[in-house]
Amino acid sequence: MNRLILSAAIPALLLAACAGGPQQMQVPILDAADVPRPLLVPPPHMPSDLTPAGVRAADDHLALEEVNGTEAMAFVAGENQRALAALTGDRRYEPFRQQAEAILTATDRIPGPSFLGEGIGNFWQDAANPKGVWRRTTLDSYRSADTRWETLLDIDALSRAEGKDWVWKGADCLAPDETRCLVYLSDGGKDAVVVREFDATTGLWVEDGFILPEGKHRIEWLDRDTLLVATDFGTENGAATLTESGYPFIVKSLKRGQTLAQATEVYRGDIGDGGYGVSPSVYRNGAGDVLGVLISRPLDTFRSETWALGSDGRPDRLLLPERVSVRGMMGGRLVFTVEEAWTFDGHAYPAGSLLAPPINRLGSERNAALTTPAEMLVFSPTERQSVEEVNVLDAEIAATVYDNVRGRMTIFEPSQRGWRDRRVPVPENVSVHLGDSSRSSGRFFYSVEGFLTPSTLSLADVGTGQVETLRAAPARFDASTHVVEQFEATSSDGTKIPYFVTRPRDLVMDGHAPTIIYGYGGFQVSKPPAYIPEMGKLWLENGGVYVNANIRGGGEFGPAWHQSVLNENRQLAFDDFAAVAADLHRRGITSPRRTGIYGRSNGGVLTSVTMTQHPELINAAVIESPLIDMLRYHELPAGASWIGEYGDPRIPEEAAWIAGYSAYQNLRPGADYPRVYITTNTRDDRVHPGHARKFAARLTDMGYDHLYYEETSGGHSNDADPVANARRWARHYVYLAQQLMD
Repeated sequence: MNRLILSAAIPALLLAACAGGPQQMQVPILDAADVPRPLLVPPPHMPSDLTPAGVRAADDHLALEEVNGTEAMAFVAGENQRALAALTGDRRYEPFRQQAEAILTATDRIPGPSFLGEGIGNFWQDAANPKGVWRRTTLDSYRSADTRWETLLDIDALSRAEGKDWVWKGADCLAPDETRCLVYLSDGGKDAVVVREFDATTGLWVEDGFILPEGKHRIEWLDRDTLLVATDFGTENGAATLTESGYPFIVKSLKRGQTLAQATEVYRGDIGDGGYGVSPSVYRNGAGDVLGVLISRPLDTFRSETWALGSDGRPDRLLLPERVSVRGMMGGRLVFTVEEAWTFDGHAYPAGSLLAPPINRLGSERNAALTTPAEMLVFSPTERQSVEEVNVLDAEIAATVYDNVRGRMTIFEPSQRGWRDRRVPVPENVSVHLGDSSRSSGRFFYSVEGFLTPSTLSLADVGTGQVETLRAAPARFDASTHVVEQFEATSSDGTKIPYFVTRPRDLVMDGHAPTIIYGYGGFQVSKPPAYIPEMGKLWLENGGVYVNANIRGGGEFGPAWHQSVLNENRQLAFDDFAAVAADLHRRGITSPRRTGIYGRSNGGVLTSVTMTQHPELINAAVIESPLIDMLRYHELPAGASWIGEYGDPRIPEEAAWIAGYSAYQNLRPGADYPRVYITTNTRDDRVHPGHARKFAARLTDMGYDHLYYEETSGGHSNDADPVANARRWARHYVYLAQQLMD
């Protein structure tokens, strides 16, 4: 089983003496999901003092938080050497790498389209251009079997010319002609980017163009010679212009030719604001006319104030709830979803509702008329539904609605009697994803996919109702051997947790199937069915089972599904995941010996907690780009932006509930932990690599076998280079095969 068992049973007398505070012992019981909670000794590294100072004093691996520190990089080098020997030395590694690279660089992939002026834009990576090219074509050419592309910007060539590890992070082109574009480039894949102005007509950088230094900017075109910019403006009057999370709280108007120091302030939040920083949004119609300028001021991860800039340039706070997602503007209407129950003008709107009231009824100087539900309410989901993606056009709204984690597409349009809706035909039991939209033509791209169904790309015209299938991705693995089923597990509080199982069609239910359970469970991010070609080729074709657990914390059933496990209720999300594993074992699909788990980012919290709380349920864990030290996450950039999700470790009550699950402090001797694989990225400026490093170091200190690998470029999203990404997936699946198939 590739486990290292450290000691014999702990004497009952010692266990009985362990009580109090975050070190309180756990009594062996069965929860509502029949998941055993084992008897555990106190974690020896849990601080007795949970204040930030106390947590810091108890941490013997603080040096590993220095991203490029001498001790940290020596640790990384040693761990990488050991991990690569174990993984790349495996006979399966090279075939896996080749198969993954063939998939990720295949030239018959669907080129993801975006509307670019009168044509179609696309960013493309393959073996010849691993950093990628930004290119364009006409819609007619895109429709054809032999698309002719014109290269706008070659990132590989740019990197070579400038001696930089540039990673493409997108472009924002000014409507309606979309010839002037702000190009975002990251050094090595970080979230922080430099910004340069590009002329799509000449294919050259604009000589007197806008240039912004590296930062986590929030930028919008106001007109051809003016930007609205939220960024680090340096020190002003002795005070910083970034929040403790490292995000901006000031918006300024930047004219062509001005420096950031010369920009004019138009809005100011507060240095104590939470979330991801203040951000401006400029909404235009199909002709390029500005419909409205809004500024979102985050108070924490999920609460925000919404302000509108008037024609006089003065901000006015809108009468919106703090939990809201603005989706766009249609004429004089503001389109948004409420993430909490909301009463307005005497009418109640459930959380998750899609609304579109006239914006002049939302400001401090309101139009005298009252709004009505017929005027405001576009769609109200049921308990098992959610509004996922929304495209706002000039006269219609396109939205994906999920019903029990199965997608459908709906077009909404206003009428004198309220909002009419019409369905766009899509297959059953698939995910539906909205692509880019063109307000000038009233068209939008969308795609559908399933666990065994490759993606199909279509173009819809909301005016005519016509739908045109443009591309269908080829199958990357043999799907005929597997079937997809949806089940429910019962969590610790009785809640039913849906999950999808993709398994061999002829599987004998005797618990022998090697199985990966994927989970995320946070930030209202839904995880519907997805076609994952490298997983299908490297795992399903080798007889594996793949499970997608739709645990709470996601958005599968709207805001309530997410909010039910925030802060002090976080343990319920972990219980959901454990309940899914236990349910799989009861059904005979797999067994603890053959069960592995995978999660990244917030999913790294989930997988590390599952490892420490329920090692008896698993024999493998891929813990990627993870948060793990939850008692110090707010100290590591950009951790403080997530306090609305997890709570604030600086508050004693909240530190206590976080200490109950934080995996870094909850490692214990004598536990039957599996040999886990922890991996992260040195250039990750979203989730600090110190989390993963410290967890690996503590496992070493305690004598537990594990693998740790740290990539040195690519950032949090791991999308810098498909060739490097192929190596990443090969390492993942070699490890999982070693643990679950050997």
